[in-house]
Amino acid sequence: MKTELNRRIFLKVTAQGAAIAGLAGMAERLPAVFAAEAAREYNSAASVTSLIREYTATSPTNSLHLEAKEKAWDEPLVGFSRGGDPIFEQYKELVGPFHWTPLEAFQLAFPDISVKADELVVISWVLPHTEAIKADLRKQTTDPSEKWIRARIYGEEFNEELRKYVAETLTKAGHPAVAPTLSPRFKTENSQRYGMASSWSERHAAYASGLGTFGLCDGLITAKGKAIRCGSVVARVSIPATPRPYEDHHAYCLFFAKGICGMCTKRCPAGAVTKSGHDKTACMKQCAATAQYADKQFGLKGYGCGFCQTGVPCESRIPV
Repeated sequence: MKTELNRRIFLKVTAQGAAIAGLAGMAERLPAVFAAEAAREYNSAASVTSLIREYTATSPTNSLHLEAKEKAWDEPLVGFSRGGDPIFEQYKELVGPFHWTPLEAFQLAFPDISVKADELVVISWVLPHTEAIKADLRKQTTDPSEKWIRARIYGEEFNEELRKYVAETLTKAGHPAVAPTLSPRFKTENSQRYGMASSWSERHAAYASGLGTFGLCDGLITAKGKAIRCGSVVARVSIPATPRPYEDHHAYCLFFAKGICGMCTKRCPAGAVTKSGHDKTACMKQCAATAQYADKQFGLKGYGCGFCQTGVPCESRIPV
């Protein structure tokens, strides 16, 4: 089961590998298409946002792997935060010493590059599920829908591919970049305060980058709702931070903002979400159960739950 629940099994090559292979300085020896890509400039929010959105829109791997060729993701949201933002040190202090700052993640990939935290940018994106995928799960009460499971498996494969693509494209263009969750050193450890936690949190990177705040179930509520997945890359490039239009990390959640709702507690078939918050252990047991269901019912090797992300007021919008 551990293999099935390991979302990093598909792709493990990072921008560090690209740097070791010499891709950043070898445009003249690469095929013309790569040389042209290296010549493009990715030094603005608009250019990097376009890079991410164009790839999501055109890549054939943004797919549920069904005959109808349905996509897993709609157009992404993209945000930016500076590597020297104090919030990343706060994360480290709260989660534990094993949690990376952007500078630490970058230095693990590029130990020979001298760089300061303020020279780095965290590029974060939110991939929203399509309406068809959300509608499919919205009807379910105990077992996840096939489309949702496919989106969790194949959609995350695409997300890992997108991380790799963005990191390598920026590196080739002269902006060394790394996707922290694709690092061979990325792992999950125990936080004294929060229990299971990882070296890098995509949702917290998105929060720092102005893309959303957390709900009662710990999901990130964004302008395109909570039925999403996140990704990020750390790069040495000068792009201004996206303003954070909130101060409270629960600002977009109706339960915390107005004392109402709590629909995610009713949607969770495992009781892993209560008014006290999110029980990670119960949640993982539920994910393991969905993996067994996915294999038995659909012959799919992976898991997918998502009940707390659908059939709730924050499914596709900010509800406050």
